[in-house]
Amino acid sequence: MAFAHRGFSLNGLENTLTAFRAAWDLGITHLETDVRATHDGALVAFHDDRLDRVTDRSGLLAELAWAEVAAARIAGSAGASERIPLFADLAEDLPDARFNVDVKSADAVVPFAETIERMRLHDRVLVTSFSDARRRAVLARLSRPVASSAGMRTAAAFRLLGGSIPAAAGRRLLRDVDALQVPERYGAVRVVTARFVERAHAAGLQVHVWTVNAAEDMNRLLDLGVDGLVSDRTDVLRAVLEARGAWPMA
Repeated sequence: MAFAHRGFSLNGLENTLTAFRAAWDLGITHLETDVRATHDGALVAFHDDRLDRVTDRSGLLAELAWAEVAAARIAGSAGASERIPLFADLAEDLPDARFNVDVKSADAVVPFAETIERMRLHDRVLVTSFSDARRRAVLARLSRPVASSAGMRTAAAFRLLGGSIPAAAGRRLLRDVDALQVPERYGAVRVVTARFVERAHAAGLQVHVWTVNAAEDMNRLLDLGVDGLVSDRTDVLRAVLEARGAWPMA
């Protein structure tokens, strides 16, 4: 499974409609993005808590109204620029795409859940967050289950405790979890090993690794049996999958 990390853009236009359309045109059906809420509750596809890094404006997104955020332009190379998209616009613009959505802030929980319900996106989203509390807060507001990946604490507990977790505790830990989305390494600790993947699969979980941009790393992780790779370079990932006879994806 290939995930386009904030879309596909080599010119810096991350998390834009252009970037996500480019990933889709590459044949990438799973698009990774982030959601935050503006001061007046608009749900936007944006990674940072501030506008400063990638736009021509500054300020905390949570302190700005949607009208102010909509006036900002994500600045790419060669003079390219584009508006920050509403998540609903993204889902509407690419009606057959699936979205891996990282809930970045507590104020995004309610508008994200409401968007899933209103647009009936239950079968098109995987809900994730570094915070298990935020992730579960979204799930609790939905009328039916959606796919979800563990927060960092849950993933770390699975990695560190492994087979020593009693069965009942393991079921509680992994309730409403379908995948573990992790980096290959966390500091000096190698997270993704053959044993880690084997235990995850035994527990009925998929393993998705972020953010993998080099073909050598992609091949090594695929050889370990991981189920998905999140990448800025989905052009490279597609070439790797083609060479392995794994493209197009089922």
